[in-house]
Amino acid sequence: MSDQVNRFLGDSFARTLIKLVVVSLIVGFVMTVFGLTPWNIIYGFRDFILEIWHRGFSALGRVGDYLLLGATIVIPLFVILRLFSYRR
Repeated sequence: MSDQVNRFLGDSFARTLIKLVVVSLIVGFVMTVFGLTPWNIIYGFRDFILEIWHRGFSALGRVGDYLLLGATIVIPLFVILRLFSYRR
């Protein structure tokens, strides 16, 4: 079983644990220097998704406005052209 764990971890358990502790300390230090916390990252990601969501529906609203604006010209022209072609 130890060989399977070592193969999964890529090294012995103790060496992998030491590497993870060192990397965690470095990343924690860098995050502290930049004033980041795990909650800031989570809330930032959530706010990013919500902003995309709201802007997406805003864009759809603008598409609807363009559709109505264009339809005020296209639909009457279509009806007029169909009436002229119906007479022939």
